[in-house]
Amino acid sequence: MFRNLLPFLFLTAAATASAQEPDWTAFHGNFASTKFSNVKSFTPETVSELERAWEYHTGDVSDGSGELPQTVWSATPIYANDTLYLGTPFYRIVALDPATGEERWSYSSDSKLEALTQPALKNRGVSYWESGREGVCEKRVFLGTMDAELHAVDADTGKRCTDFADGGILNVNQWNDVNDVFPFSLLQPPLVVGNTLLLGWAGNDWAYSVAPPGNLMAIDARSGELLWDTGFVPPEMIPRTGTANIWTAMTADPELGLVYAPVSSPSPNYWGGQRTEPMRHATTVSAVDIETGEIVWSFQHVHHDIWDYDTPSAPTLIDIEKDGETIPALVQATKQGFLFVLDRRTGEPVFPVEERPVPASAAEGEVAAPTQPFAMTPPPLGNALEFPGVWTLADIVSFGQCSRDREKYLYEGIFTPPSEQGTLFYPGTAGATNWGGVAVDPQNDILYVNASRIVQTIRLIPRQEYEELRSKESGNEAGYYPQEGAPYGIHLTDWTNWLGMPCWKPPFGTFSAIDLRTGERLYETPFGRAQLSGFYGLESWGSPTLGGPVVTAGGVVFIGASLDSRVRALNMATGEELWSDLVEAPAVSIPAVFTHEGVDYVVFAVGGNSILKPEVSDQVVAYRLPE
Repeated sequence: MFRNLLPFLFLTAAATASAQEPDWTAFHGNFASTKFSNVKSFTPETVSELERAWEYHTGDVSDGSGELPQTVWSATPIYANDTLYLGTPFYRIVALDPATGEERWSYSSDSKLEALTQPALKNRGVSYWESGREGVCEKRVFLGTMDAELHAVDADTGKRCTDFADGGILNVNQWNDVNDVFPFSLLQPPLVVGNTLLLGWAGNDWAYSVAPPGNLMAIDARSGELLWDTGFVPPEMIPRTGTANIWTAMTADPELGLVYAPVSSPSPNYWGGQRTEPMRHATTVSAVDIETGEIVWSFQHVHHDIWDYDTPSAPTLIDIEKDGETIPALVQATKQGFLFVLDRRTGEPVFPVEERPVPASAAEGEVAAPTQPFAMTPPPLGNALEFPGVWTLADIVSFGQCSRDREKYLYEGIFTPPSEQGTLFYPGTAGATNWGGVAVDPQNDILYVNASRIVQTIRLIPRQEYEELRSKESGNEAGYYPQEGAPYGIHLTDWTNWLGMPCWKPPFGTFSAIDLRTGERLYETPFGRAQLSGFYGLESWGSPTLGGPVVTAGGVVFIGASLDSRVRALNMATGEELWSDLVEAPAVSIPAVFTHEGVDYVVFAVGGNSILKPEVSDQVVAYRLPE
C-alpha cells in the first residue's frame, strides 16, 4: 500500500514528534511541522554573541513603483544536500553555500511576472526530494509559479529534470477545468512524503462567488503523474460556490499514512446566502489517506464561514503525555485565536470543545450558523474573545473619532457577521495567527506561538452601490472587493484614525507559551515593536506579526515577523528578548536552523509584506556564534 513511502525511512523518522535532525529539509523543518531544531549551541547564555556569517541578495525584488507588481517573500530557506535552497518571488531558485552565502547555481522558471491571482508577486519557497539512489535528478528541488507551473530541477546542478512531466515542467492548470476563473497559483511549495508531492493552490480571494472548487493533488515526484485528486466542496454545490482550497503548508504522518490538510473557507468569503447547506470539509483540518486520497476525518472549526477565517497554517504533530497516556496529537492554530488539540488518528478533541451561540446575520439571504466551536483549553491567544476597546491615545488624537466609530459599527462579540451597517471585525482577516503557525518543543510538550491583535472594519456593499465604486483601488487584503455573483461587494480595512493610528488598545501582538499536557498558558507577553511613519511604539504595545517561530534544543526561540524589521532570539522559558538584529524589511518568513560542517546556523529570508508595511527586500542573512 505504501509504495511511495518506503524509500524515505529517514523522513518517516523526521515526521515523528521526537525527530532530532540538524537539517531543515522542509518548509517547517520536517513534515510534522514542529519547527523544532535539535541544535544545542544556541542557548540563553550564548545567543547574545551571534554574529552575521554572511548576507546575500537575490536581486528579485520590487516595491511596486515601476512596471512590476510589489513582491511578497515568505520563503523558508531549505537546508538539504549540504546546500541552502531558496525560491524567490520572481520564480527562480537559488542554491547557496551554507557557510559563505556564495551562489552555487540559480534557475529561472521564466514565468511571466504578473499578479494573476494575488495583489503581489509572492513565493514561500521550494521543496526538496531525493530518491536514495545515485545519478542525475535523483535529488530534486521543486518550485511553483503563480501561473500554475511546477518545475523540477536537479539539486546538484540546477538543470531541469526532463523526465518529470513535460521536460521538467508540470502544467498543473490542466486539471483546473471547473469554474476556472483564475489559475491554480502554486505559491506554497508542495509537501514531500516519500515519492509523493502533495499539492494545494492559491486563488483570487474575494473576487468571485463561483470559483474553482478546492482540491488536494498527489503527484508522483519522479514522473509528474497525477496519482489522485480529492475535493472538499460537495459536488451538488459546485455550481454555486468554490475554493475551500489549501493555500498554506500541510503536515503528514507516514506511519498512519495520513496527510493533514488545512482547508480554507468557501466562496464568496463574506456572504454565504447561496451556500447555506452544510459543507463539512470547508474551514477544517482534514486527514487524507496519502495512498488513496480518501478523506478519513475532518474537524470543522468554523461552521458556514462568512469571515474568511480559513485554516491558515499547517497543523503541528506532537505526542502528548496526558494523564499517564501518550496521545498522538495535532495542534491546529486558527485565525480566531483558538488552539484546537486533536487526536490525529480520529480528529477527536483532546481538550473539550464546546458549541456556543453566536450572533445572527441581517444580510439579505444570509443564514449564519447559530453556534460555533470554542476551544477554551488552551486559552485563546491574545485574549481573542475580548474586544480590546478604544485606545485613549488614538481617540484623543482623532478628537473622538475612534469612540464615534465604536458606536457606529456593529460588534456583538467574536463571529459578529459582516453587515451593511459595517461591522468591527476582531480578530481581523489576517487572524490572530496566520501561515507562521506554532512551534513545539517535543521534549517538554510546550507550544510557542506569536499572535496579532488587529481590529478591522468590514461593510457589505449592495451590488448597485458597489458598481459605482469600481474605480476604487484595492490593496493587499484591504480595500474594495467585488464578490462577483453575490448581492454584495465588500470594503475591508484596519480600524484606524486619520493619522493611521490603531483605534484599539494595545498590545498589537503577543508571544505565548502553552503547556500541552495541561493546556495551561505559561506566559503571554507583548512581542515586537509597532512602527508608523518612522516612529516606534513602546515595547508594551507589541506589534502585529506575519511569519512564525522556530524553537531549539538549546532553549532559544528564533523569530522575525514584526513590523520593526528585527530578527530576534527569545528565551523559551520566559519570552524575554535575548538578542536582535535590524534587517532591511520585516522578516515574514520562517527561519531555518541547522548544522553545516559542524557549525550551527540560523538563516532568515527578509522579504517584507505590504500587509504590515511597504518596505520590501531580497536579503538573506545567516548568523552563527563566533569560532
